[in-house]
Amino acid sequence: MRRLRSLASVVALALGLTACSAGPAPDVSPTPASGPVVAFYGDSYTLGTGASDSSLRWSTIISADRGWSEFNPSVNGLGFVNHRSDFGEDDLPELVIEADPDIVFITMGLNDNFSYDQRADLIRETITADLTRIREALPDARIIVVEPFWYTEERPESVETIIGWVEAAAAEIGADWIPGASRWLDGHYAGSKDSWMASDGIHPNDNGYAHMADEMDAALAQLDPAL
Repeated sequence: MRRLRSLASVVALALGLTACSAGPAPDVSPTPASGPVVAFYGDSYTLGTGASDSSLRWSTIISADRGWSEFNPSVNGLGFVNHRSDFGEDDLPELVIEADPDIVFITMGLNDNFSYDQRADLIRETITADLTRIREALPDARIIVVEPFWYTEERPESVETIIGWVEAAAAEIGADWIPGASRWLDGHYAGSKDSWMASDGIHPNDNGYAHMADEMDAALAQLDPAL
């Protein structure tokens, strides 16, 4: 059983688990646009929790810049395992599949660190099951899997383990992989001189999401300039 490396990490994880509690999946439709439908399967960092307006979350910024029709049913606190039972059969992968998108972003894994010690095997199995399910249901969609985000300088060993599982599952289904996202907020955590975090100390603020959008733009340009 892996343990967190410091008391600060324990406190940060407890705060994250409380602040990222899940709720019912939102009733959302793709935003009107002339470009492809792009679906986002994520947690609070893709929902945009902490931003002053949903238009300032990273997913909406990159979608608007590209003329994409954004479908973003992401939910606070959601993980590959965490809070999945809250939604029954109509879970977020199913909502993504029903939207019949041209492109799918998968930005999951942060919240699973909170239950890693108790459910590691299930987390690994569900990562593979989710990505396989989406690929089989959407054989023509481009799937872009992003390294799970993280939000504190201290990190449990589980962060790197889960990153490895997600990367391996992405490779198994032939998805694109964007590395490094767990480090996009490095040096600007809560309490730092130039913090990019909202008042809750857990989620990015507008500046943090703008930086994440810049990082995603650069990653997509490297992956495929046509995106």
